[in-house]
Amino acid sequence: MKRKVNAIWNGDGENGNGFLSAQSGAFVKMPYSFKSRFKNDDGNLGTNPEELIAAALSGCFNMKLSFVLNDSNFNPEELNTNAVLVFEDGKILSVELNLKAKVPGISKEVFDELAEEAKKDCPISGALNCEIHLNASLI
Repeated sequence: MKRKVNAIWNGDGENGNGFLSAQSGAFVKMPYSFKSRFKNDDGNLGTNPEELIAAALSGCFNMKLSFVLNDSNFNPEELNTNAVLVFEDGKILSVELNLKAKVPGISKEVFDELAEEAKKDCPISGALNCEIHLNASLI
């Protein structure tokens, strides 16, 4: 499988801007810039690479966990994961995954074990060079 994303950048680093487009059409000409990356806490100016990495990790983790749960004969009703990425001094230091899951018939101990397995084996986790922390709870 291959996936294609196109990034266009115009101008210098601090004052320039760009657009990201995905092969799937999930986003087309999504704006990004220095300001959207470093001076835009509410996210209204566009996206940034770190936000996209956090989204990729949380989505990949949820999908991997659903397969891990299925392999252990559990059927999740909902996996809701928020990812908080810490980016300082030009480096991604960590990502915290906060998972709330509705999985009928599973004990907390088994759930925690399977969630850790999914975190470790998620393809995006393997691509990241940072600490990944998981806070998992059943609802």
